[in-house]
Formats: sequence, structure tokens, C-alpha cells
Amino acid sequence: MRFGLLTQWYDPEPGPAALPGVLARGLVGRGHDVSVLTGFPNYPTGRLAPGYRVRRRVTETLDHVSVTRVALYPSHDASFLRRSANYASFGASALVNGLSALRDLDALWVNYSPITIAPAMWAAKAAYGVPLIVHVGDLWPDTLTAGGFAPRGRAGRALDATLHRWCEAMYAAATTVTYISPGVRDVLHARGVPEAKLAYLPMWAQEERFAPIEPAEQERLSLRAELGYDEHAVVLLYAGALGEAQGLGTLLEALAQLPPEATLRVLIAGSGIAEESLRRQAAGLGLLPERVHFLGRVPEDRMPALMSTADACYVGLRSDPLSRLTMPSKTQAILASAKALVVAADGDVQQVVRDAGSGLAVDSGDVAGLAGALQATLARGRGGLREDGARGRDYYQATFSVAHGVARTEELLMHAARTRPAKARR
Repeated sequence: MRFGLLTQWYDPEPGPAALPGVLARGLVGRGHDVSVLTGFPNYPTGRLAPGYRVRRRVTETLDHVSVTRVALYPSHDASFLRRSANYASFGASALVNGLSALRDLDALWVNYSPITIAPAMWAAKAAYGVPLIVHVGDLWPDTLTAGGFAPRGRAGRALDATLHRWCEAMYAAATTVTYISPGVRDVLHARGVPEAKLAYLPMWAQEERFAPIEPAEQERLSLRAELGYDEHAVVLLYAGALGEAQGLGTLLEALAQLPPEATLRVLIAGSGIAEESLRRQAAGLGLLPERVHFLGRVPEDRMPALMSTADACYVGLRSDPLSRLTMPSKTQAILASAKALVVAADGDVQQVVRDAGSGLAVDSGDVAGLAGALQATLARGRGGLREDGARGRDYYQATFSVAHGVARTEELLMHAARTRPAKARR
């Protein structure tokens, strides 16, 4: 069959933006023709990836997937106006410049974040009769508020009401609405999505990048000697965006409560709007340079070295109603890599850690609880943490694997294709 993906984020963008590419390749591997309508890659820096320049429309083939890219305003900074321009420019360009790429599809998978993608989605259904699967990753408009981008007061309330109606129209147009975190189901149902439309579809990891590494290879890749860590030190890694939503200040405060002789070392890899404030906080708490290393942005091809250095990995979320429903994509990547987890977050991600038996979890913002979890992690030792990571890997294979996710998506796309009116079929 011929399936399409409509997503602002796609290869070669890293992290969560790479996951639609995993799906596209998986569908190709199952014998389908796959077309993608996306933008020019600029995540997470806001700068175009090497080898690309913005043009009205370009089509290329990546791993047997036909990828159509349309113009957008590249940006990914803290400015509400520039971020809005990034989202809106892709939405408009997908409609005006890219719609024909969605012709003759049997079904279309839509990554609905950001929701400015909706006009192209609606037009594909209206003009070509293409059935839709709307994939809810980041819940909108909640994610706008949680990220600190929504205006306040009367303007904020008006925008919130408008976006809720917009999202409801997206759900109504879909044959199926998929969600990645169990807690989102009840929210969507409460917002009017019929239960029959809802399908749980947890996200996967980039398994070619995140997988267990053999001990000898870990030793070769490890940065421990370069960083001056001895063999007894327990290394906790945070790799990802340094924003307000990640609640990394809680981790720094908890670290400051550990006794001076504690041999826990923390690596923080990434950048973002909160980076400078976090560096100042760490310095003020006396954590630099002995206990915390800020590595800045690390290229994707250096991730094996980072994962080889880590004994456990950290996932944090700021205390917020949305955090109970959020499943950060790094959770699956850590589980797939067979690394233990330390989590300071509420709701679904906390439950995953407990179900997997892959580490320790406390509530968002619980500094004392996290300090205790860090001491317990240290007490587990490197050998105990390897056992925790192995259990997490088994849980990933059973729950989140690419094979599982692609098969489930294929099933839903084929179901959607069967709903297409006969006169609209190719």
C-alpha cells in the first residue's frame, strides 16, 4: 500500500525528531511505498542542517522513502514570536507548496505537533479523500503553556480556547487518534474524542543508535579517563534539552545534599534556554567542577561514547499538570540502551520505571526524595545498575520496540485505508 507521513520533524534532525524516520523505514521494510511531507531540517539549533538551504519545495529519496521538503522559517529559540513563525510557516507552506505530495495515498499518518500542520491534513482529506491517523505526542495546547510560550491574561485564555477548538477539529477529521502515554487517553476522551477512535501507540527509540554496548567496546568508548573519573565512581548522565520543562534545577539541588565523600558524578550534555542559569546554579551550589560536568551540545555520533560512560541516566520534568501525561522520548532510548534510570517526574514515566524495575523514581520537584534516590543509586554500585539496565532493556523489547510500534502503526493505517470511499481510491 502507499502510506504517507505528514510531520514537521524528520531526518536528519536528531532526538525525538528522528522517530518519524524510524517509522517510515519500518513501513518500507514491510513492503509499503512511503512518502513524507516535511520541512527543512533545523531542529534543535534553529540553524539549517549542513547541505540544506531553504527553497520552496525539494524532493529527495532517503532510505527508499520519498521525502518532500517545503519552505519554513528556521527557528527553535525561546522567542514566542519566532517559534510561532517556525510552526506557522511550515503549516502554510505544507498546504500551499506541498499538498500534491499527499495525493494518491491510501492513508496518512500525521504527527500533530505542532498543530499548525492541520490545514494540510484537512486539505488532503477534503481534496484527495485520504484517511487520517492523528498521532498525539505532545498534547496541545497544554504543551504551549508548559513550555512558557503562551501569553497570559485575557489574551492567553482566548488563545487557549481557540486552540482547543482547533485540536477538536483535528481529532474529528481522523479515523484514529493515537496517543503515546496512558494518561493522555482519559484527557482526549474527556475532550470529546470517542473511545472507538483512540489507540495506544507508545513511541520507540532509534534502535540503531540506542542499544546495549558490549563491555569491551564500552571500555574503549568511555570518557571516564578523559574526565578524570576512577573505576569506582558512579556516573549519572542527563542528555537532552536544557529547558525549563526538564526541571534540572531539582537535580542540582539534590546533588548538593549528598555528603562530600559521595562518588556520584553527573554529566549534563545538551543546550537550551536554561543552560546559563543551570551553570550559575551549579557554581553557586559548589558542584563545579568536581561533581558536575557540563559538556554542551554533543553530536549525535558521540552518543555511544556518552552512554558507555554512564552507569545510569536521568529523566526529569518540572512539576506541572502536563508532566503527569508526558513520556519523554529519552525514556525509551535509555531503556533500549540497557541503562538504569533515575527519574524525578510524575505520572506515566514514573510508572514505567517501576513496572520495568529499571531504577528509582520520585515526584517532580522532590529535592529530598531525589537526594535519597541518588544515594540509593550510588549504593547499588555499578554492577547493580547494570542489572537494573538489563531489566529495562527487556521491558523495552516487550513494550516499546520498533518492531512492535511499526506493526501496530501498519495495522492502524490499513484499517484507515479500508475506510476510504471507493470513488476516492486510486
